Amino acid sequence: MMRGLCCFAAAVLALTATAAFAANTVKITADTFVVNETETEAVFTGNVVVVRTGLTVWADRIVVDYAEGGPESIKSFVATGHVRLKTEDQDATGERATFNPQTQILRLTGNVTVINASGTLNGPELEIDLARNTTVFSGGKAGRVTGVFTTQ
Repeated sequence: MMRGLCCFAAAVLALTATAAFAANTVKITADTFVVNETETEAVFTGNVVVVRTGLTVWADRIVVDYAEGGPESIKSFVATGHVRLKTEDQDATGERATFNPQTQILRLTGNVTVINASGTLNGPELEIDLARNTTVFSGGKAGRVTGVFTTQ
């Protein structure tokens, strides 16, 4: 059980892995937490809230898939159902968020909306490459990207 808790904490750390967040505490609340050592996954379900300095994540369910090495070898982090990612500067919502620690790519899909002081963007998919510091909002096969911007 302790190994599973450590795995999830490591996944959340990976999700927010930047130098600014390195020393912060992560608080996780959910209705249910299950660790499946055989499947090497940790699952939080029901009103899941992950809080860390500068970032709050809400979802119906969060699944952390890890390798046999445990917390040091997180393979993926998947949040599904009413996903919301909030930072000081912006608020993003969608139906699914995935994070791959090896590639440092965070992907938010399913009716994505991002709101910040500059305006609002909507579209099917948002991809953030934390390693390259790039963001791509794409329409793909599911539609187009739309934006409403406030001029200064």
